Amino acid sequence: MDFERTVTVQAPATTANLGPGFDCLGMALDFCNTVELGLAEETRVEVAGFGADTLPTDGRNLILRSAGKLAAFVGRSVPGWRLKQHNEIHLARGMGSSSSAIVAGLVAANALLEAGLDDRQILDIAVEIEGHPDNVAPALLGGLTVCCTDDEGLGVARFEPPPGLLACLAIPDYEVSTEAARKVMPQTISHADGVFNTCHAAAVLAALVSGDMELLGQAMKDRLHEPYRAPLVKGMQQCTRAAREAGAYATALSGSGPTVIAFAGDNAEQVLSAMLAALRAEGVTCEGRVAKLSAEGARLPDAVV
Repeated sequence: MDFERTVTVQAPATTANLGPGFDCLGMALDFCNTVELGLAEETRVEVAGFGADTLPTDGRNLILRSAGKLAAFVGRSVPGWRLKQHNEIHLARGMGSSSSAIVAGLVAANALLEAGLDDRQILDIAVEIEGHPDNVAPALLGGLTVCCTDDEGLGVARFEPPPGLLACLAIPDYEVSTEAARKVMPQTISHADGVFNTCHAAAVLAALVSGDMELLGQAMKDRLHEPYRAPLVKGMQQCTRAAREAGAYATALSGSGPTVIAFAGDNAEQVLSAMLAALRAEGVTCEGRVAKLSAEGARLPDAVV
């Protein structure tokens, strides 16, 4: 084994659900976690950025578990890994930090081991690890993705993100785990709510593909998860109302929260300021970010050296 060679991978943040598109709609954002992976006699891990003091620095690290999953899939035995990760994505805030880690680990191991897996094979492994496809698909493929799963497997389609659309992210200073956010959801919903979400999810996709922002504002309403998760996000209603009053096209809970996302154009900074002011008025310490939508998924910015 070549213990000198390393691979660097950048995997983007993502926002998923997009209102009514629970577990099926996702979109890549233009900031990333960066992973440098190599082989070693014994595993060594360095973590910088978000999670530097909390993430595992041994084989429990999600990036390494994902890399090991790919190695096992292709029948390779690896004695240990050298990992350096720099996290620009907040943990447990609804911006796909775990999906970024999973995808980065898989893409890096695929390149490092010269395994030759294609995107679809990598995506299948990523979904197996994550449990649902809505974040890992845009993290790998970039752009806007729609996924469906059934007994026949995973179906996925990718679209270019609408030009000029910006994401305003109001990020509270506390975490909401995906597990906790799923526990508050009901086991069943009414037929009327199911029809409502089906219609609105289809309309969100149509609006984003066509660039119809008026339709996006009407379509991005949800009855499946946001009403049940809202109590976990203090000030969410005030934040979304402030965004719309400031001229946002549409608002949603980003992933499982607690980050609130609004979509805007040239007025994005004003929209974000209004969102942050609304949260702070409710006593929520928070920070904000305006992000572009990214056509790029996980990538190797440098050649293997």
